[in-house]
Order: sequence, then structure tokens, then C-alpha cells
Amino acid sequence: MSQLIDPTLRAAAQSLNLRLQAQNVHASNVANADTPNYKGQAVEFEQAMRSAMANEGKGIKLEVSDPKHIGSPPPEAVEAQVFDDPNGIESLDGNTVDRAKEMVAMKENQILYNTAVEAIRKKLGMLEYGINEGGGNR
Repeated sequence: MSQLIDPTLRAAAQSLNLRLQAQNVHASNVANADTPNYKGQAVEFEQAMRSAMANEGKGIKLEVSDPKHIGSPPPEAVEAQVFDDPNGIESLDGNTVDRAKEMVAMKENQILYNTAVEAIRKKLGMLEYGINEGGGNR
């Protein structure tokens, strides 16, 4: 089974997890846009994705000598670093959230999330084709 999960599929799945985390942070910022002294937060997506890709293939490899054995566990999920946004401009009430900027960031993040979903869908479609149609002589 682990041979079906190639690096492209793992990268897209990791991207989905990180994009979800980023969407939650943006949603929290929008929800607190009117909260006095709230400091907007940001997510370091690119560094977390680089870290996830750098850890690809590392770790303990378990030898599988029987099909009933359990192979190596999947790599651990990487969490992106969430921090106070240093680019936020403080308003009179001490809040640093720019609602328009957050809404644009949410839309961009949604587009990138949908792109990763589509990449996974295409990859799984190719696997399905290989199983159902690409079997050669029948």
C-alpha cells in the first residue's frame, strides 16, 4: 500500500493540512477584527512545507518480510508556525487585523487548497485507471 502513496501525493496531502491550518488562522483573525487589542496572527506555510518535504523518506524504515506485516508508519504531520503578524498596523483600539487583507488571504488560500485537492484527485484517478483499465491483456 505504501508504494501507492508517492511523494507527490504526500506533498499534496501535507499541503491540504497546512492550508487548513492557515484558513483557520485567517478565519480567527476575521472573527476578531473588532476585538480591542487583538493582534492578528499569520502562518509560516512555506517553511512548514519545506520542512515536510525535507523529512520525506527519513526516519526508521521497517523491513516487511510478509504481506501481513505492517510497514513503516507515515511521516508525522508538520504543523506550521503561527505567530503574531509583524505587518499588522495597530488601529486606535489596539487591533492589528486588516479585514480586507484577511479576506483576500482567505480566498487565495482557498484557491491553493482547491488546487491541492485537484492534484490528489488526478493522482488517484491515474491510480484507478492503472488498476481498472491499464491491466494489459485480459
